[in-house]
Amino acid sequence: MNKILVLILFYSWSLTSVAQECVVLLHGMARTEHSMDKMSAELSKEGYLVVNYGYPSTSENIDEIATTHVAKAVSECENAAPVNFVTHSLGGIVLRKYLSMTKPETLGRVVMLGPPNQGSEVVDTLKNVPGFKLINGPAGMQLGTDDDSVPNSLGPVAYPVGVIAGSATINPILSQMLPNPDDGKVSVERTKVDGMSDHIVVPVSHPFLMHNPEVIAQVKSFLKAGKFLRDELGR
Repeated sequence: MNKILVLILFYSWSLTSVAQECVVLLHGMARTEHSMDKMSAELSKEGYLVVNYGYPSTSENIDEIATTHVAKAVSECENAAPVNFVTHSLGGIVLRKYLSMTKPETLGRVVMLGPPNQGSEVVDTLKNVPGFKLINGPAGMQLGTDDDSVPNSLGPVAYPVGVIAGSATINPILSQMLPNPDDGKVSVERTKVDGMSDHIVVPVSHPFLMHNPEVIAQVKSFLKAGKFLRDELGR
């Protein structure tokens, strides 16, 4: 009887001691956390503790956002571990900046959607146009392709990163500023970063990456297995 009681108590302790994984969502430029609501809902169904964090993407520079807001988002994971991240666009660069300064001891996997990991020619072309900084803020001004831009000054990643690039566009004007293929904001080539674990291209435009069912399936795959689905989707 005592042995049975011990086994029951041990089994119960084992169940409660298994930490729930956390996923921090970081939206893109001039967006809010609501742009990641669908992703949040889908990952919550998978059992993750999801922190869908909003930050002032158009009023602070990348260093300020990374230092203040990403740290706050990570703190909301509390005891959940590991801490994973899913980012869209600017969110990926903000995260790279944060992780260049500090890394959670329980850092898990990172999925970046349409990140300008090598900057964007759109910024090169438009940054001096009146109104660009007003709309995109100081962080937007830091996303050029020059060697001194924030993305190109961060160096390789040293943690598991999967990058999903879009190859469709709904903005032909901006696409004319970009090497093809592109998603209307970032070229496929410039989404890549040295040290990444996996990279895949989907026929989706930049603003819709975080809502797309195929993209969400790929995010789930990388978070679970550290790789994207290829055989199943023929990519």
